[in-house]
Amino acid sequence: MLRKCKIFRWRLFFMFILVLVFSQWNVPPGLAAGEIKLVIDGRSIKTSPLPVIQNSRTLVPVRLVSEKLGAQVEWNEKNRTVHIVKGSRSVLLRIDSHLVEYKTGERVFNLCDVPPQIISDRTFVPLRLVSNALGVAVKWEEASRTVSVDSSQTASITPFFDMKISTIHPGQVITGTTELQSFFPGAVPAGAAGIKYLLLSPETGRGVVIARGNEVTARYRWLPNLQQKGQWIIVAAIYDRDGRFLAGDAVPVQVAVVPQVSLTGIVQDQVVRDTVSLGADLNFVPSYVKYEVINQDKNKVFVSEESDPQGLYRWTPMLEDNGNVTFRVIAYDYNGQAYSSQTISAKVDAIRKLELRGVSAESTIEKPVTLWVSRNFQVSQTEYVVRDLQTGKEEVLAQVGYASYRWFPGPEYAGFKELLVRVKDTAGVTHVSDSIKVRVTGIPRLILEGIGPQQVVTEPVKLRILSNVALDNIQYILINPKTGTKRVIGGGKDSQAEYTWTPVKMDEGEWRIKAEGTYVSGAKITSEEIPLRVYLGKIHPARPAIEKEKFLDLASSLASQSWQKTGMSAALQTAQAILETGWGQSVPVDKYSGKMSYNLFGIKGKGTVGFVISNTWEEYNGKTYRIDAEFRAYRNVTESWSDHKNFLLTSSRYEPFRAVMHDSVQGAWALRRAGYATDSKYPLKLMDIIRRYDLQKLDEISI
Repeated sequence: MLRKCKIFRWRLFFMFILVLVFSQWNVPPGLAAGEIKLVIDGRSIKTSPLPVIQNSRTLVPVRLVSEKLGAQVEWNEKNRTVHIVKGSRSVLLRIDSHLVEYKTGERVFNLCDVPPQIISDRTFVPLRLVSNALGVAVKWEEASRTVSVDSSQTASITPFFDMKISTIHPGQVITGTTELQSFFPGAVPAGAAGIKYLLLSPETGRGVVIARGNEVTARYRWLPNLQQKGQWIIVAAIYDRDGRFLAGDAVPVQVAVVPQVSLTGIVQDQVVRDTVSLGADLNFVPSYVKYEVINQDKNKVFVSEESDPQGLYRWTPMLEDNGNVTFRVIAYDYNGQAYSSQTISAKVDAIRKLELRGVSAESTIEKPVTLWVSRNFQVSQTEYVVRDLQTGKEEVLAQVGYASYRWFPGPEYAGFKELLVRVKDTAGVTHVSDSIKVRVTGIPRLILEGIGPQQVVTEPVKLRILSNVALDNIQYILINPKTGTKRVIGGGKDSQAEYTWTPVKMDEGEWRIKAEGTYVSGAKITSEEIPLRVYLGKIHPARPAIEKEKFLDLASSLASQSWQKTGMSAALQTAQAILETGWGQSVPVDKYSGKMSYNLFGIKGKGTVGFVISNTWEEYNGKTYRIDAEFRAYRNVTESWSDHKNFLLTSSRYEPFRAVMHDSVQGAWALRRAGYATDSKYPLKLMDIIRRYDLQKLDEISI
């Protein structure tokens, strides 16, 4: 019995300890260190919930304090705003937003250190915000843990932070390119790791990032968008490495951009004799630009394709362009509205140019070369000519209208030669280029075409050869790299014919292939051996990562999360994923095993779970063909998304992109300039996706 009593007492003690622990866990925020008293005009106010302390800031229930001082308080559930009015003063607060709007005869915007928040169904705000809002003295007494509000003492609006946007002033009219810089009279906030400049709507408190960087005191350049017109608030916000808001300033402005477009690279009355690099100087962000050149004498109009607003466009005059010419650049905004520069008049006085390209002076030719012509006038006939340096004898290698010519010189051309091109213009006048001296080895060579190094053969292939000597016959030989045994898989007396090799099951594995022929007096000639692999099993094609109708939600969600961490436009990220994967329906898998890569951006190498084998393109002897390549594989699309963003954020080649990555239009063109895609239309395709699916909303931000 005694033993049972002891066990019972221990159980009671243990339960008592648990009650104490759980009661401590359930203490309302700010009350663990004792209750906070609220005194308004000398009277102690009993309220529930009580004032609290969060992050070393005292928060008070704003409705209670306001109404005790005779102010009216309105709550807007839809917009989650609190509007407080007392006489000629009013303040508009947004839940969870640092942006505060005061009205004391004029609209004043400021940022508070702790945003208004809902605690126990009541709106709580920092003490200083109450003082600013109602113009009364508010103080905190630490010893008695008392908040005292004294309406007999007036107080002016006091900024929460010791910083200012120094390059703009309240009410400034923004008409174009604007410099943004912040000034800190004291010191930069401790832990500051970056700054964002935001353009926010005074009605909604939401907007977009217009500039950003890691240097908080640096000067940044803002190019407005023509759709950003009307009343706005420019906010400078300082953040730490974890994205926590530290300090900021807000300035109301009016955006009324007067579009200005100037053509660079040419000046009035310039004489143009050769290529000019044209550019655009703009005070706003267009979607693209076009360059227009008009020959006034012949009424001939040239308009370029859509071009990079921040890039250069090279225009080379033809002889037929000689005369009086006008130039201008036309910028197109988001809605396709055109804005033109002033017209610049110039005189084109091009000198006739004719050059042979494809070989360089004093070079040695031992393999096929492709000869082509660079000229600035129209031609009706082109002749590629070789001249013997010793005899001066000329030979026309090829006569074409206007095309390139692939020349593979044989033994009869061995020695030093001169190459030139001779053309007839549309009037029938012959023109000759300068000659280029080269050395031809003339060594008999045989090149196997139709297959390339490391190619994986999965179906019948067409084999052919290119030789600089006439062959009596040709054989295509398969070689076992382990045993050295050989097998003829095609060939015949017609060396110029195309032979088809159809692999069978026994051919699967690693091989080498070569072509072998005979020419004068039975001499043998052999191509180089090309390693290859034969695989006749199942090939797994790319497959969807998710249902098509769900991909937009998935991509936009991942993009928004990444945007919060990196500052990279979520609209741009989403459009890239849509374009790269065909709405998530064409994601690489291992062509042999079917293993899913979840690689949404086609990045090569090794991912978090290794790689998958898929196809890529290579070039051999001027021909393209497919080989196997390793593409990064991930556990899920989230890992792929993060890896791609890390790729763009760390590679030195994308540094120019990182400077504008907050803006989807500027970011799209910067990706193209950095070489992310070879498709000249890549930025336009991204912008079209963003516009069509209204992805700009993903880049909206508040503070």
